[in-house]
Amino acid sequence: MRRAFVWGSLSLTALLLIGGYFFHWVWWSFIIIGPLLVIGYIDFFQKKQTIRRNFPIIGNFRYLFEFIRPEINQYFVESNSDGRPFSREQRSVVYQRAKNQLDTLPFGTQQDVYAIGYEWVNHSLLAKQNHHSDMRVTIGGPHCEKPYSASILNISAMSYGSLSKNAILALNGGAKDGNFAHNTGEGSISPYHLEPGGDLIWQIGTAYFGCRTPDGKFDPVRFKEKAQIENVKMIEIKLSQGAKPGHGGILPTEKLTPEIAEIRGVPLGQDVISPPSHSAFSTPIELMEFVEQLRKLSGGKPVGLKFCLGKRREFISICKAMLETGIMPDYVAVDGGEGGTGAAPLEFSNHIGAPGIEALIFVYNVLVGMDLKRYIKIISSGKVTTGFGMIKRLCLGADAIYMARGMMMALGCIQALRCNSNHCPAGVATQDEQLVAGLVVSEKRKRVKQYHEETVKSVADILGAMGLERPSELRPWHLMRRVGIAEVKHYGQLFRFLEPGELLQSPVPREFEWAYEAASSTSFLPRAKGDWPIMFGEGR
Repeated sequence: MRRAFVWGSLSLTALLLIGGYFFHWVWWSFIIIGPLLVIGYIDFFQKKQTIRRNFPIIGNFRYLFEFIRPEINQYFVESNSDGRPFSREQRSVVYQRAKNQLDTLPFGTQQDVYAIGYEWVNHSLLAKQNHHSDMRVTIGGPHCEKPYSASILNISAMSYGSLSKNAILALNGGAKDGNFAHNTGEGSISPYHLEPGGDLIWQIGTAYFGCRTPDGKFDPVRFKEKAQIENVKMIEIKLSQGAKPGHGGILPTEKLTPEIAEIRGVPLGQDVISPPSHSAFSTPIELMEFVEQLRKLSGGKPVGLKFCLGKRREFISICKAMLETGIMPDYVAVDGGEGGTGAAPLEFSNHIGAPGIEALIFVYNVLVGMDLKRYIKIISSGKVTTGFGMIKRLCLGADAIYMARGMMMALGCIQALRCNSNHCPAGVATQDEQLVAGLVVSEKRKRVKQYHEETVKSVADILGAMGLERPSELRPWHLMRRVGIAEVKHYGQLFRFLEPGELLQSPVPREFEWAYEAASSTSFLPRAKGDWPIMFGEGR
């Protein structure tokens, strides 16, 4: 559209000048066309709004509609645990914080506080004043030689290929400026991840992009070479993701450029589909050995596991392997089944994988119940966009948060839902050079940094209002939920939270009994499968 506008405007101007030479009445057309051309060129050269840069003149209609009715800017909402959306709390919050605009709200609470599902935290008369720079957590267990001091909010996994080079540059630049981490996604480390100098979490998926042999197996030599790059602060083994758990990643051939193919080590001319599972290990114990291998090859950097919770016994199997081998990851990243992506089968997006809150509580309980939580941090992800959304997950066991869609919207994403077509109008999720050119890195990296800073500030402010200083002080009973017209419970009453080592004692708590007994450190398959009543089946 940018190229079409330039050629079209020049051609139209030339035609009018020629026409005006022969027919004087043609000059009158400049009264209308002249101002439009001026507006178009202003749009073309300004750097703040990608839609106007990519679609001169007509792109202004988006902002006109937004001005007429600000609610149109509420492109997405953060879901409650039961899937119902908040009504107005999310209006413009990402855009306002990213643009450093006023984000206060007139006319008080805009939610029905008596609606079932309404959630809140209680304030204290001994409120404190906290600083957002203190909102950090150290990740690194007893076998980690290079622990990482992470912000409580970091950029979730989004690969180069899925996103444009300018989007990656802006995200990593924002991470550099704001002192937080940027997850590479499974598409490997590109030059655009390294150029700004921001901290990286290198994600290793089932296809081992960037560290694979020609036949798609894990290559320790190539991994060691990249893992010891100074910018790489942590390594993440992706077992599954919330958007399509149990399904390999998808990069449509329309978005596969020669550069991306070289970075990933894949052939051109076909969709890039990752295998659904890893080939480097096949049992829980082998997974722990793989964790240890990556930690050693990286020079002692933290290694974590990312997954969307599926069969509960499989995660318990992993924990049993930790106890048996003495090897454990430094963190686990728990993705909710509601997580997003640019391309996923409909049914996988909507009906596969445990929702984020239930998954987070279960993972936290198992780690505590098996006395492993003191060594392992938890990162939670899945439709988190506000400070309260972060507080909620920190109350329920998370130590830090991954955020994807909020960061994308800080880049200028308008949720056009064209991510999988290579026609993203905002230049975020496309490899079309004309559309990518509309995303000005210097402007968008500021917005990423500002959005992160303001959101973490909101967490610090909420903690202070509660009379707390650090996220680690949050507990389930701090989070309240209306469960009936005249009934309120805190999450400590809604869910059972185990005591340290409780799963290692006999009897095992009833709600964990079947999954725990079926779990084995030597196999992801259920132990003594034929002995279990059919009513508990494979879902356990």
